[in-house]
Parts: sequence; structure tokens; C-alpha cells
Amino acid sequence: MSQQISLPAKLINGGIAGIVGVTCVFPIDLAKTRLQNQRQGQQVYKNMIDCLIKTVRSEGYFGMYRGAAVNLTLVTPEKAIKLAANDFFRHHLAKDGRGLSVFKEMLAGCGAGMCQVVITTPMEMLKIQLQDAGRLAAQQRKPGILSPKRLVATNTVLSRYYNVVPSSAPRAISATQIARELLHTQGIQGLYKGLGATLLRDVPFSVVYFPLFANLNKLGKPSPDSVAPFYWSFLSGCVAGSTAAVAVNPCDVVKTRLQSLNRSANEDTYSGIIDCFRKIMKREGPSALLKGATCRALVIAPLFGIVQVMYFIGVGEFILSQSPLKLISD
Repeated sequence: MSQQISLPAKLINGGIAGIVGVTCVFPIDLAKTRLQNQRQGQQVYKNMIDCLIKTVRSEGYFGMYRGAAVNLTLVTPEKAIKLAANDFFRHHLAKDGRGLSVFKEMLAGCGAGMCQVVITTPMEMLKIQLQDAGRLAAQQRKPGILSPKRLVATNTVLSRYYNVVPSSAPRAISATQIARELLHTQGIQGLYKGLGATLLRDVPFSVVYFPLFANLNKLGKPSPDSVAPFYWSFLSGCVAGSTAAVAVNPCDVVKTRLQSLNRSANEDTYSGIIDCFRKIMKREGPSALLKGATCRALVIAPLFGIVQVMYFIGVGEFILSQSPLKLISD
């Protein structure tokens, strides 16, 4: 008989893990978004390090955490749903306590990926607008890229924010303002722009990540019924996360482009996933689909390593007084 799982405990574990992980790696995620949105001939940043240095110089240290508030707010339910759903599906796909086949592990990951996009899509939608603000402002300040007030916005709040002269400081804008404007002008579908691309990214990611992590983590168990050491879970999460992240990076580039509401006047607009893929391949080449891949791997590796350590320590079970923390009990 398979052991019963506690969904409330899993939700707590996933939420705490998400907050800790995002806090540690968010600046790299910001660099990833800005690099992915750059077009040929309009490069403001050469690479991740250059992006972070220029961000600190022009926006201050906390500029690297632009958009972190919405991510920290929504990453709790997002990671909680993702990890808990995977455990839920694995539990119900298992028969008589026997191990799952790779196909069933992939099926459970697929289900987890489909569940999480309910939170992931609006979270990424709002985060990207805030993260990309500095890139667009830098384009306005940089001679030869574009002149002032040549930004195209599909949102009036964002249009007022970006259409500033280069010498003036950008006015602060919050995720709440963006969300309100999107709901007012486009309805709930405004927050779910890029849903298809998010599914195209997150479902394959989960299909690759969860089975790979489960099998790597299994290698660190002293016996089939024991738990792998926390450091092994961390390394397994890092390897599985970075592998899955690089594998789906082209989908992440497309999702980022589709969800960006503001662009310069000479940047492409996209009618959908296929149109975005086609224009990127035609005008920027296949290498453009790998933009930000290093950043994404550097974000996902420690993020999911931290997530799995927090998850397997069992903080949720400890809070609900179901069991002691594994590091303490071991």
C-alpha cells in the first residue's frame, strides 16, 4: 500500500521553497528576460554580466529586483501547485506501492505543468513588463538605437511610463497598476496573454524535469526505502533543472516575446506562437532561440536545487506537526 500524501504539507513545502529560491536567483532571471527581448542591431547588453552591471549603474542595486514583488507573491502558489500536483499524480499513478515507469513519471510531470500555468501565466506576464522596463529606457538613452517616444505600447499605463525623455527618470509603476489596466482594457484574457506559449514551455519542462530528478535522486538513496541526503537532492535538482531549462529555452524566448507589451517602433509584432517562431528564425536566425539559455540554466539549477532541498526536508510536515524535520530526525 502506497503511503498517503498530505497535500497541505506539500503546498507549504512548495511555497516556502519557491520564495527562498526566487530570492536567491531573481537578478539572473531579470538578465534573461532583457537578453531575450533584444533584437539584432539594438543590443543594449552584451551578456549576462554586462546586463547586471549596467542595471546596477543605471537603476541601482534594487533595479536587479525589478518585478520581484509579483514573483515572490505568486511563486508560492505556483511552486506549491507544481510540486504538489506532481506528487498527487505520481501517487495515483502508482500501483501497489511499486515504482513508476518513466512514461508514468512523464505523465505526472505533464499534469503538473498543465496545472501550474493557471498561476504562472499572469505571474510571468506582469513580471516581464517590470523586468524589461530598464532595457527599453536604456534604448531611449542610447544614441543610434531609437529616438525618444518611439516605443509601441499596447497598454496605456505602460505607454505613459515608457514615453519619457531620455534625461528624465522613469516613473515608478507597479504590477497592480499593470494588472488593473490590463483587466480594464482587455479583460481577464489580458493577464493570460501567452498562455499557449507558457504551456508549450512548462509542460515539456515538467515532462523532462520530474522523471530526470526522480531517477537522479534515486541514485543517492542508500536503500530503496530510505531518503537521499539533502546535498544529493540539491545536486539532482540542479542537474535536472538546468537540463530541462536549456531543452525548452526556444519556447521560453517565444513566450517572453509574446508577453512583452512594449517594444520599439521597428521591433516585430507577433500574431501567435507560429508567427513568432517564423519571424525569429527568418530575421535573427536559430541562435536567437537560445538567447538567455545560460541565464535560464543558472536560474533554474539553484532554484530547483533549493526547492527540492526545502521540499524533502519536510518543512510543511513539521509546521503541521506531522513529523520532525528530516535533517533533525536523521
